Amino acid sequence: MKTWQQLAEIQPRVIDILMRTLQKNRLAHAYLFEGSKGTGKKDVALQLAKSFFCESLEETEPCQQCLSCRRIEHGNHPDVHIIEPDGQSIKKQQIEHLQKEFAYRGVESIKKVYIVGDADKMTASAANSILKFLEEPNGTTLAVLMTEQGKNILPTIQSRSQLLSFAPLAREPFIQFLINEGISRTNAHLLASLTTSFDQVKDLVQEDWIAQARSVVIQLMEELYGRPSQLLFTIQEKWLGTFKDKAQQEIGLDMLLLWFRDLLFAKLGNLNTVSFIDQVDSLEKQALQSSQERLSRHMAAVLEAKKQLHANVNPQLVMEKLMLSIQEG
Repeated sequence: MKTWQQLAEIQPRVIDILMRTLQKNRLAHAYLFEGSKGTGKKDVALQLAKSFFCESLEETEPCQQCLSCRRIEHGNHPDVHIIEPDGQSIKKQQIEHLQKEFAYRGVESIKKVYIVGDADKMTASAANSILKFLEEPNGTTLAVLMTEQGKNILPTIQSRSQLLSFAPLAREPFIQFLINEGISRTNAHLLASLTTSFDQVKDLVQEDWIAQARSVVIQLMEELYGRPSQLLFTIQEKWLGTFKDKAQQEIGLDMLLLWFRDLLFAKLGNLNTVSFIDQVDSLEKQALQSSQERLSRHMAAVLEAKKQLHANVNPQLVMEKLMLSIQEG
């Protein structure tokens, strides 16, 4: 269980808005929580339900000990209803069942809370059905709709809900979230440096692509600093075979940028935030071979390579020119 203060560490803006609303006892009848997976939407929704029902509320903080708080924590409160997609979508029948619940008096009080997960997956008929509740708000009923794709929510639903946008997780919480999702610690650190979108992470880890890409980047950097005669062979045999389309090639260049940034961190003795966390020995050795100014030039060369890639220059030519530029400068 989390407190509002703990949740504020993850989503300070959202929690500040809700805290001020709770203090004034002016909760909206419906909220639309928008944000990528892992940003705390469901935790905040359940905490809001606790504050709504708590029998011993301390200002805005639910006590976590009363019967209502404990039932919500364990998912068995009779007046808190959670709807999730049935298969690939939320169907009209699920919303109709919810509407029947609207008509009943709360089992233990007049209050009710409805939490709809993946609200963008409502079928058109389901979305239109839920509008009835949103168009006829009841002060004793609270609805929270959650989505990762706010643009896919009907404008009529958006206009009848208070939108709260959940920011991407900060680096350290995002790393821990990825680890909890079963991603290795080494890959999690690199992924958290590349993106804050869990959807993009899911694409990158498919068929272990990120691990293969990471391995190629490490090999290329080892050869740049130790076996430069092998560079062109590795570009032809490994790099082009791993980074196949423009999107992957751009990610590869981003990974090179992160390597040079890690070298700068190693140069400065700051190894706490490196992206390639298992390569500290190599980073420290390579950092001895370059000045900060030279590393900055290397990073500028990678950024120039990204521009060339966007201009549709041949990817092999881009990489060969980049490696030559780095060797010379």
